[in-house]
Amino acid sequence: MSGEGEMPSASEPIEEKLLFLQENLSNFVKQYNLPLIESALVVSKYLNILLGELQKIAILEDEILPESITKPWPIISEIEPPKIDSFPLDRLMQTIDQDRMDIFDTIIRTIINGSEIPFVNAVSLMRDWEKVIRTQLVKSTSPGHLFSPLELPENF
Repeated sequence: MSGEGEMPSASEPIEEKLLFLQENLSNFVKQYNLPLIESALVVSKYLNILLGELQKIAILEDEILPESITKPWPIISEIEPPKIDSFPLDRLMQTIDQDRMDIFDTIIRTIINGSEIPFVNAVSLMRDWEKVIRTQLVKSTSPGHLFSPLELPENF
């Protein structure tokens, strides 16, 4: 087993690796008050990358990936989501902090690759993050809400 705070090795149990990834992502989000829009963009990017790789393998192996992997998990909301075209996307994209997003991105990439987390497991963890993000996004009624810190559930 790795020492406190050290990345788990490839030979350690998958639960240890996923816990390490989860803790590092949660700590970063809380420490830097990562805005909802920035966390959404990075998590979405990683879901697309990981799913793309899994789909290539599935095609080669003549297999079909389950919807629990390929589709976003359902969220429950009584609120009608705002129309994205009502938000000034150009201005939003100019306001994001690319350096902060790069750090969040690096944490994900480094831990997944360094611990050799299987992509299916990484996608499941990212889907969990995506659900939390989408649940908060659906409550956004103005562009300013997108820059609110991502709120993580207790013990997430």
